[in-house]
Amino acid sequence: MSATRSDIRSPEPGTARLEITDLDIHFATDGGDVHAVDGVSLSVAPGEILAIVGESGSGKSVTARSILGLLPETAEDSGAILVSGTDVVGLSGRRLRELRGEDVSMIFQEPSSAMNPVFPIWWQIGEGLKAHRPKITRKEIRAEAITALESVGIPDPAERIDRYPHEFSGGQKQRIMIAMALALGAELIVADEPTTALDVTVQAEILELLRDVRDRFGTSVILITHNMGVVADLADSVAVMYHGSIIERAGVQELFANPRQEYTQKLLAAVPHLGRRSAWTALSTQQQQEIEDAAPVVVAKDLVIEYPGRLGRAPFRAVKGVDFSIRAGEVYGLVGESGSGKTTIGRTIAGLERATGGSLQVLGHQMNGVREKDFKPVRRRIGFVFQDPATSFNPHLTIEECIAEPLVVHEPGQTTTQRSQQVRSLLESVELPAAYATRYPHELSGGQRQRISLARALVLDPELLIADEPTSALDVSVQATVLDLFRDLQARLGFAALFISHDLAVVDSLAHRIGVLLRGELVEDGHGPDVLQRPQHDYTRRLIASLPVPDPVEQAKRREAFQREWGRGATD
Repeated sequence: MSATRSDIRSPEPGTARLEITDLDIHFATDGGDVHAVDGVSLSVAPGEILAIVGESGSGKSVTARSILGLLPETAEDSGAILVSGTDVVGLSGRRLRELRGEDVSMIFQEPSSAMNPVFPIWWQIGEGLKAHRPKITRKEIRAEAITALESVGIPDPAERIDRYPHEFSGGQKQRIMIAMALALGAELIVADEPTTALDVTVQAEILELLRDVRDRFGTSVILITHNMGVVADLADSVAVMYHGSIIERAGVQELFANPRQEYTQKLLAAVPHLGRRSAWTALSTQQQQEIEDAAPVVVAKDLVIEYPGRLGRAPFRAVKGVDFSIRAGEVYGLVGESGSGKTTIGRTIAGLERATGGSLQVLGHQMNGVREKDFKPVRRRIGFVFQDPATSFNPHLTIEECIAEPLVVHEPGQTTTQRSQQVRSLLESVELPAAYATRYPHELSGGQRQRISLARALVLDPELLIADEPTSALDVSVQATVLDLFRDLQARLGFAALFISHDLAVVDSLAHRIGVLLRGELVEDGHGPDVLQRPQHDYTRRLIASLPVPDPVEQAKRREAFQREWGRGATD
């Protein structure tokens, strides 16, 4: 998998928006020195969209953050990073603040940890505007915030600019982060997994938005992503990172058609394809019948989940009369756009939200009106993989302590040694070294934290696993490994699972039955091939048409067909 420097091709010489030369980055950690970036050199031309791909921990995000001077104090960097001719390495804090926003902006990977939870959205968008335009008025900030939210597809922006981050879904928060990056019109945008939490229809809109910004203003974009369909749809060229180095760079069509490095070939081979490996058709007739005959562990009938209004506002109904069931040993996939109610349903099944109408039976317990003390013993039978791993871990605990926390609560008889052995075994099962047990969450990449989240959910051998976007932050090779692990564990242990995702190809490969949510209503429900290959509802057909495929030529045809049939920006 190694490559010499001469193997790596760069764009033609010219006036570059970004020029990185021999970048080296080291981190001082409790476990010793970490060489995160090793001699990276690359350039980005005006109007170019460069995708940087590679596995979690390969150095993609560290390289991206270094462009804005956002490395922590424990980092030591050398080399040169020229942004519009200005070397960022060693730049003063004041000069960096002037550069950020106007010359280069960043769309962060985890919006929940990038936003301030105590300020409304308009204030957070206005913070950057005010830093560069001190005389801007509150009225002007609010007007520009409304325009920014509208441009990224947030509904009712005039009303929602006064809301707080926790009042938005994960995908909506990601769109707000994109609005913030676009607000000051930077010539270079660094987008670190900008579509990770988005459903495919909104993802298609965001990609079209970034493409439109590039075309209208000549904005350059560095796209950090693990989604090869997104790369095929948006990128002009691709750089592949492996162990901190760029091992291959080529135009997007050339790279997909003729990958030269073994690692690049492995990445492309691991990409899931819709319809290629349906979980339901992979079962034998006997296995299918066993699932059909199994007793349900979750039954929802006319389920309603409503949030009370505040300050005189009407209540918000997130889930509107939904009917579905999950049988023992079955994986039920739940898909739909951001804000459709997917995560709300998952959290209600786990007892983290309250059912306010209808009936919801979970492992024999009625959730409508359930008391916490009655449901608490049932929680040890349920595992939960949260959507945003960065905010689901205690930053003061080591990885071992985070994973072992459920054991401490529910298995008090275990010794410390027994817990440690179980944790280290789980780490290896999710493709992480056992030595990571002594690290802290902030020392891991987003994808590594997501694997830790999966290990924690499995530590008690649950009867029901609720997985909320469990592979959203993983590169395709690790995603394939984790999905195989998930599939093998589910088949061996026989637990039921609710699998929430916006990635239709992943859901197809894992879920036996699939439900499609639209604005809190279940518009389609059935076995995987019936829903994804023979969809009945117009919204399901649009979801499938929006899904990018890992082939630049085919994806260009699909994008044109989608725009002809559905129009640009269609989300209804």
